[in-house]
Amino acid sequence: MLVATDTIQGDKAVIDQDNDIRWLSWTGMETHMIFNLGMDLPGFASFPLLDTEPGRALLRKLYRDQIAVAQETGCGACLESVTWMANADRAAALGYDAGDLKRINREAIGFLKELEAEIPVCISGQIGPRGDGYEAGAMTTDAAQAYHAPQIAVLAEAGCDMISAFTIGTVDEAIGMVRAAAVVGVPISVALTVETDGRLPDGTILSDAISRIDAAPSDGVSGYLVNCAHPDHLVLEEAGARLSGLVVNASRLSHAELDEAEELENGNPDELGRQMGDLAKKYPQMRVFGGCCGTDMRHLRAIGRGVHG
Repeated sequence: MLVATDTIQGDKAVIDQDNDIRWLSWTGMETHMIFNLGMDLPGFASFPLLDTEPGRALLRKLYRDQIAVAQETGCGACLESVTWMANADRAAALGYDAGDLKRINREAIGFLKELEAEIPVCISGQIGPRGDGYEAGAMTTDAAQAYHAPQIAVLAEAGCDMISAFTIGTVDEAIGMVRAAAVVGVPISVALTVETDGRLPDGTILSDAISRIDAAPSDGVSGYLVNCAHPDHLVLEEAGARLSGLVVNASRLSHAELDEAEELENGNPDELGRQMGDLAKKYPQMRVFGGCCGTDMRHLRAIGRGVHG
């Protein structure tokens, strides 16, 4: 397998802005499994699939599909581990204790390392917020660092190329994550969630959030993304030049509306691809593009084509 370790610059960047690789990311796996495949994922967690052979077979197929679409569209594949929910609070309800989580986080990275590809592949250890990704958390930076450090350390030890913190809605939690990653020397990208007004769930303007994270004492962030929002919800302004990528929802619905939805709102894949292509041209420093809630291979294919158009 080709792994994107040659794109790492020191301990600061995994996605290299000095080459033309566009990386295709997919964090919409869970909504695809629930709504398109009719699966039951308690707590919206996909990591328990690693504990069964049928579960592993399904994950293997989904990752291979992503790799195939990336290859078809001329992109690299940024593979996110199924560990977004694999932290202490959110996994406890599923019966996973600290020992179980250490094992499952390690196995999630090992699983990705087994996949083969003829294109550049980046193995990303995905983490999520302590609480609901659509709500503002209340942790201090010190508390966030202490809370997320065990998961980040295991993912780093397992050999991920980078950490990706997705659906982060508060500045203090993001800073704590960045500090925890710096301790173990693994690059981290922070994907901030925004509401339909373009602000984080805690009300912070996107550009202000990035500035505050950058200003906090740490070894810094390898890149910033926005995820779990439709392109129509993005108020990038000065923040746009600071972003390394976008991982977007298929739907224009708000987070509250998506939470209540009983059917999948998958939007218009071709339109989404065109919108992402326009943003890729407007912000040429961006390198990571992908799909979040409501997306499947149709959306990823359209996005991959759009950013190379």
